[in-house]
Amino acid sequence: MGGLAVIDNISRDLGVPRNTVKRYVDLLDLVYLIRRIPAWSSNSTTRAIATPKLLVVDSGLGAHLAGLTPSRITDITAPVGPLLENFALGELARQLTWAEEPVRLYHYRDRDGVEVDGILERASGEVVGIEVKAAETVRADDFKGLQHLARRLGDRLIAGYVLYAGQETLPFGGRMRALPLSALWEASSAP
Repeated sequence: MGGLAVIDNISRDLGVPRNTVKRYVDLLDLVYLIRRIPAWSSNSTTRAIATPKLLVVDSGLGAHLAGLTPSRITDITAPVGPLLENFALGELARQLTWAEEPVRLYHYRDRDGVEVDGILERASGEVVGIEVKAAETVRADDFKGLQHLARRLGDRLIAGYVLYAGQETLPFGGRMRALPLSALWEASSAP
């Protein structure tokens, strides 16, 4: 499944030269098996890490590679969270290809480990932060990365959303909301 693409680590783990791994990643991207989500940074968030994130375009393939079967998906140790994040970010990336307004998709992670799964940025510099959670409930702690961005960006962050496996749209103060994952398809769900 997707994750930060540290080419040197992949090269070492596979015992394959770095340039070969880079070419393989380029080819997988070229044939749409993976999608690169570039790292986002801003002058206001100078501690960002510039490593791109790789998504497996086909969520079924991602589930298979992660060893998820229908019987294992309910196992508490199953990596459902990363699969759901991969799926949601992939869906956002697809939808952005036909959006009326040009918007870029990024991810954010800083050296302190603060991360936001998805960053949507308009050409004007306005930002929407997105976290993806596999849980059916949402806690205030789920907004930690989004709150970090809000402090750093001020009014540039126009909204922070946690997409989750529940059914309700929930306010979490200010510009923060929890939305059902289905909000990706139901425009009326996003206030």
